[in-house]
Amino acid sequence: MTRQDPGPATPLARPARLRPGSRVAVVAPSGPVPADRLEEGLAVLRDWGLDPVVGPHVRSAHPELDYLAGTDADRAADLQAAWCDPSVEAVFCARGGFGAHRMVDLVDWAAIRAAGPKVFVGYSDITVLHEAFALRAGFATLHGPMVATETFLKDAPTREHLRATLFEPESARTLGLASAGALVPGRAGGILYGGCVSLLAADTGTPGGRSHARGNLLVIEDTGEEPYRLDGILTRLLRSGALAGVTGVACGSWQECGPYEKIRAVLADRLGPLGIPVVEELGFGHGTTALTIPLGLPAVLEAPADGGRCTLTVEAPALL
Repeated sequence: MTRQDPGPATPLARPARLRPGSRVAVVAPSGPVPADRLEEGLAVLRDWGLDPVVGPHVRSAHPELDYLAGTDADRAADLQAAWCDPSVEAVFCARGGFGAHRMVDLVDWAAIRAAGPKVFVGYSDITVLHEAFALRAGFATLHGPMVATETFLKDAPTREHLRATLFEPESARTLGLASAGALVPGRAGGILYGGCVSLLAADTGTPGGRSHARGNLLVIEDTGEEPYRLDGILTRLLRSGALAGVTGVACGSWQECGPYEKIRAVLADRLGPLGIPVVEELGFGHGTTALTIPLGLPAVLEAPADGGRCTLTVEAPALL
């Protein structure tokens, strides 16, 4: 399916909030899932009162490529089946890794649209699917922790913020850890999009890629990218026009991306000339604590010049 040019950004369709007893599916669109972490994550979901079911191929492995959780067709089929199952109210990704790019075009996005919006949670490599849900289906999603990852299993604030977003979204509208600071001061509004910045760059120029960012607020983070590689990633996004019209940028964690002062210098050099507010270390992504960010919804980014608290506030609850 070819890209739908998003035009000036508009809010996307929100799914319903979860409630005790909600049936939720866990899928693995990218990398293989450690069995012990999967079971531990499922136990957390059950403790929340949810009824989790696991996709048929989540525990599978690709016959030759051990960095993939089963074949591309199987991973796409699991996602599509979960979404199109009327008894399933949410789809959680077990982990990221690599592989979403390989399966995204195998999903029947017309069938996804017809099934309507549902809660979808993931980050890292799952960025590709966030973009697909936004551009091909018109659905808002949640950039949040995945159930078989260490951050979800070990960090209580990460789990609690996701739980609040799922069940009590009114209580989770303003985001921002104490670490957040103004790299470029200012205030901006727009529709949230983004995720792992290397995946956004890899998506540029593909059939499902974003052609511009008019009226959008960008959230970015990454892991394992050296400063020169981050420079190249941001430069590709700038040169391609994919950031044209972006209103502001909120940056999360840069785990294992080199000394932060060098990362900070790259962010200032590449994003500063855009003349828009840029907030650093807001508290999402691959870091120790990963806040859940609703993508596809209007929000306001505050980066006070006087050193006041930097925040990202969603104008409406993430879920209905």
